[in-house]
Amino acid sequence: MLIKEVEIYRLRIPMEPFVIATGVMDYAQNTFIRIKTDGDLYGVGECSAFPMIVGETQNTCIAVAQDFAKIWIGKDPLAIEERMAELHLYIAKNNTIKSAFDMALYDLAAKHANLPLYQFLGGKPREIITDITLGIASLEEMAAKAKALHDGGAFALKVKLGKKPQDDIARMKAIRQAVGFDIPIRIDANQGWTFEEAVEALCGLESLKIQFCEQPMRTYNDHLLAQLRTETIVPIMADESVYDHHDAERLCRTDSCDYINIKFSKSSGIAESLKIQAVAAEYHIPCMIGGMLESRLALAAKAHFAYAAPNVKFFDLDTCMVGHLVDPVIGGIQYDGYSIKLTEGPGIAADIAPDFLETCDKWTIS
Repeated sequence: MLIKEVEIYRLRIPMEPFVIATGVMDYAQNTFIRIKTDGDLYGVGECSAFPMIVGETQNTCIAVAQDFAKIWIGKDPLAIEERMAELHLYIAKNNTIKSAFDMALYDLAAKHANLPLYQFLGGKPREIITDITLGIASLEEMAAKAKALHDGGAFALKVKLGKKPQDDIARMKAIRQAVGFDIPIRIDANQGWTFEEAVEALCGLESLKIQFCEQPMRTYNDHLLAQLRTETIVPIMADESVYDHHDAERLCRTDSCDYINIKFSKSSGIAESLKIQAVAAEYHIPCMIGGMLESRLALAAKAHFAYAAPNVKFFDLDTCMVGHLVDPVIGGIQYDGYSIKLTEGPGIAADIAPDFLETCDKWTIS
């Protein structure tokens, strides 16, 4: 079986504006990949560019994708390690678009084996319940939205912070007053605080029963994470500080975090994500699987990964629930409230609706 053709789509999904500490997104900058073979099988992959975090845009993803496709034409898609090594050799970083190609290869390989992806990866189904994220807004707006989500049965809230510490503390006090203490709350500063601000904010939040804080500081302050952990009882989750298993080993070895957030857009996909969770497991550091603004297709791949990654203990698989105004996915991840199930079938068991793809810009490499 050889790769015959690669289709690349600009998967622009309109959404309500989503605000984090480092910027605003008003549409999901996604790229959809379909790898076709000289047989009947094809694999699909999706990535979501988040420029202010990973440094890639939808346009850079599409441009690099065309180069990747040319490299792979006529080659064996089942040799996943070899194919991904070619991409890493061709260009450094660009992990977001690499993750779409990685995903498509795994989807294709699992289909070839006639297995759901999680079985192909050696996993088995387990309970997955996602949190739901609140973007940054006024104190009153965030408290009202938190209450609505709580009253609607949310399992856990993830609150975006990373502004002035006293303002963030006030936001969280208002949210706790609105929802009480019977629901877990995680916070994510998205690198928004300095070290001094992180100490001020986290110490000020200690009485509010915070489950953990994601990425309190810029990555160039990684050397201060171990010290920050001695200044507060709020556990620290590394996100932007961990792109690959080498980063994971460095932070675990230096006691710099309590947890690690894995995202395909940072890691380049499933292969590297499996390595990250394995390294973290050696240090007894649990992981979370998260994302950028992916549709239910990429989220399905992440749920398959989670079935095969026992050290993933937390689930932040709500990206299509935080404001997507269109759902173009056939199959894929399914929500029963905040509980997650997968569509049955080989591979990821997801695709993008043909009528939606007809509205998308398309590039074909053969």
